Amino acid sequence: MTTREEVLACCLALKNTASDQPFRDPGWTAVRRRGNRKIFALIFERNGQIWINVKVDPEWRDFWRSAFQAVVPAYHMNKEHWNSIILDGSVPEKDIRRMIGESYDLVGKTSGRGKEDKMSEFARDVYHAVASIPKGKVATYGQIARLAGNPRAFRAVGSLLHKNKEPGVYPCHRVVNSQGQMAPDFAFGGADEQARKLEAEGVEVKNGRVDLKKWQM
Repeated sequence: MTTREEVLACCLALKNTASDQPFRDPGWTAVRRRGNRKIFALIFERNGQIWINVKVDPEWRDFWRSAFQAVVPAYHMNKEHWNSIILDGSVPEKDIRRMIGESYDLVGKTSGRGKEDKMSEFARDVYHAVASIPKGKVATYGQIARLAGNPRAFRAVGSLLHKNKEPGVYPCHRVVNSQGQMAPDFAFGGADEQARKLEAEGVEVKNGRVDLKKWQM
């Protein structure tokens, strides 16, 4: 999905939507919910590419930005609640559609989907990959990103694990950086807790680092 026509068709495929040019400029297209007239997508051209601004749950705002270089703080809109997607071909269509759908839900205040449904497929795959790390082994952020299908999204992996609501189910203490180092500020118990958890499982930690040749799954 890289063209104005494609993304506009995607937006208008959602129920009870309409488009208009709010700035009297055909280069800018707003897509709204008919019921409350609120904009959930703003399509425009910038630097030779089509951009689309979408509303985002602040809980997932930084995840999307770290998962894809082409998702950035919104151009000319509130950057706390809106992201811009640059349609340069690097963001999978399914994720563009998901972000548009979430924006549609947010401006309508009608989202009935649970947290698991609102997650991207990538986020679910990250958590599933982390759950597969066996006791007594570790994986790197990059390794988890590759298992989840997006090798470049290792920073997004870190962001997701920092928000892990169920560390007992998804053992994020078993994830280290590419040098085998612990997280500098482990979210679940403090800076030294990650090392303690790994040592309790039999993993040797020396000077805040594990030997990946020995302990990587």
